Amino acid sequence: MTAAPRHLLIDGYNVIHAIPDLKACLGEGVEAARARLVSWVSGLHDIEGIRVTVVFDGRGDDVEIERPSGDLTLSVLYSPRGISADGVIEQLVGTAVTPGNIQVVTRDNLVRETIRALGAEPLTPGDLRDWVERCERKVARELRQRRTGIERAWRRRE
Repeated sequence: MTAAPRHLLIDGYNVIHAIPDLKACLGEGVEAARARLVSWVSGLHDIEGIRVTVVFDGRGDDVEIERPSGDLTLSVLYSPRGISADGVIEQLVGTAVTPGNIQVVTRDNLVRETIRALGAEPLTPGDLRDWVERCERKVARELRQRRTGIERAWRRRE
């Protein structure tokens, strides 16, 4: 039996305000900061093969879902008016079949305790930053190895 896929839930604005590089993007506007966060974590989706959902506080009467890459496993959710991103995250964890496969990124201690009690694993924005940086290093290392291999193959042909 295979393990259920991992799901990373990210409290969007919470993380933007906690990571200096993302917070600096707010100078260009909220949309730029949101886009930068989604781009930043899409590497985790692609490299780690996990489902990633970034949740932002609402902007309409209903939950809005965007899929920036068209992939169902990389989503941006906007909570409905009157429900915070925290509330949506807690609902997602609370209704999950396998909450133990969910990791939630937030610096909100109340949310962290709630999702922990529901069976999910809390991560800090710093944990997320470190994870993204490890993935970026992994990709850079793999690209260097590939380039080296290509270079060696070309030298053998000459």
